[in-house]
Amino acid sequence: MRKIIKEWHLAGPGAAALLLLALAVQPNGPALSSASPREPDAGALFTKNCATCHGKDGQAKTFKAKFNHARNLTDSEWQTSVSDERLFNSITNGRGHMPAWGKKLSEEEINSLVSFVRHLKK
Repeated sequence: MRKIIKEWHLAGPGAAALLLLALAVQPNGPALSSASPREPDAGALFTKNCATCHGKDGQAKTFKAKFNHARNLTDSEWQTSVSDERLFNSITNGRGHMPAWGKKLSEEEINSLVSFVRHLKK
């Protein structure tokens, strides 16, 4: 590969473009894209980890929600009274009957869930 890079200029003006294309498609080669890694899908995370108790719509109308006294996440009064930090800490460390998710979800995933919960406000 080093030899190819050193001698690319001898092949003509189109060689640079071909070299860049070759590097881009190599499975272990350097990436040319500066795109950030894909953000977590908060809706899918919520459905998988939270909807069992809080319901798909966040209103906590499931049997399990009533049994465990799960929070209605759409309640605007509650939404106004809690900070993002408290939501993050509750998801990470658990609260009451709610389990801790800090060891199962990344910080980025938890932050995306905080944002998702904020969008449930009515």
